[in-house]
Amino acid sequence: MNKTFIILKHEFWKTLRSTSFIILILALPVLAILGVGIYQGVHHWYHPAAPQEEKIGYVDHTGMFGNFTTGSGVQFVLYTDEETAKDALIAKEVKEYFVIPTDYLSTGVITRYTTSREVVPSTKTTAQITDFLLSNLLAGEVSPQVLDRVKTPLLLASVRLNESGEIAPNQDVVSTYVVPLVFATLFIISIMFSSGFLFQSVTEEKENRVIEILLSSVSSGQLMVGKVLGLGAAGLIQIAVWFITFVIFSRVAPGIIPALGALSIPASLIGWGLLYFVLGYLLLAALSAGIGSIGATARAGQGWLTILTIPAISPIWFNHFIIGSPEGAVSRALTFFPLTSPVASMMRLATHAISAWEIALSLIILIGSIALTMWVAAKVFRVFLLMYGKRPALREVIRYVREA
Repeated sequence: MNKTFIILKHEFWKTLRSTSFIILILALPVLAILGVGIYQGVHHWYHPAAPQEEKIGYVDHTGMFGNFTTGSGVQFVLYTDEETAKDALIAKEVKEYFVIPTDYLSTGVITRYTTSREVVPSTKTTAQITDFLLSNLLAGEVSPQVLDRVKTPLLLASVRLNESGEIAPNQDVVSTYVVPLVFATLFIISIMFSSGFLFQSVTEEKENRVIEILLSSVSSGQLMVGKVLGLGAAGLIQIAVWFITFVIFSRVAPGIIPALGALSIPASLIGWGLLYFVLGYLLLAALSAGIGSIGATARAGQGWLTILTIPAISPIWFNHFIIGSPEGAVSRALTFFPLTSPVASMMRLATHAISAWEIALSLIILIGSIALTMWVAAKVFRVFLLMYGKRPALREVIRYVREA
């Protein structure tokens, strides 16, 4: 145990002093400070000029469209004939013009002329012309209030109910969509880098033959456990700093950036995050240690590690299912599969759409998978750590593990 602690302490301080680790751990706080600072600077110094009123020409063959010629940021200029309107467009007196034919009421067809290359008219232009037509068609027929409602008939507000029919918590879009994705991203980056540091440490020491000196003083089990726990402790500090930064940002940013007013991070989510980080790291760390001991070089083992760690990233690819349907079959499958469980569970916890039994079952499966992976990794670590030369085939790895 004393030798394991010595290795743990060595790996922990070695990782903390690493330049790449320091840059990684400070990246999120620095980005958060820069983001708030840039927003404040832009908000303070940037004063956009008042938008210039656009001019759109039109030719009216019906004589019905002359009551409302001014809209939001646009003025409609009436021309007596199409030739005059075309000359105004060429002279850039108007940005475009359209012609209302005599049979407009029966056909609804309007011809628009512009000098711009475009596939379809812009949404803004279509809305401006639509408002112009509606205002004139309904002039004197309805009250101004009804006219405004015709232009904007729907301001939809959606309320989500839970299974008992009560209003579900966290109705805001930011908490529902942004927070789970941010948590998943932080998780993936932190777990991948922590297990990556372990993989790099094992492969470098094996390539440099330092591992032979270490194994003359400690057992392979003590070496693996010390490395896993040491790098895990460093990774825990990293994820703790990131989570604390995220919580502080969620408290401070809404007062500075009004658009983030709905952002809130409950303390319970941080606790679950730390627990799932530890378990997710231990699982990937065991895989990294085992693969690192098998490969003759870092490059040889990198391919295997990539294949095994891709599932840990996959919840991001399925975020539409997890966030949009957190209680669906895909979300639950990703919650219970060990490699995807940490990220998928945190995404569902952030949406408050995971039941207690699902959390308990995911933790039981994850802990069981860690124990099994650690047991297999310890055998692989002991058998292959001092093997050099050609990388063994998968059949040989299985045979050696059975015999170990």
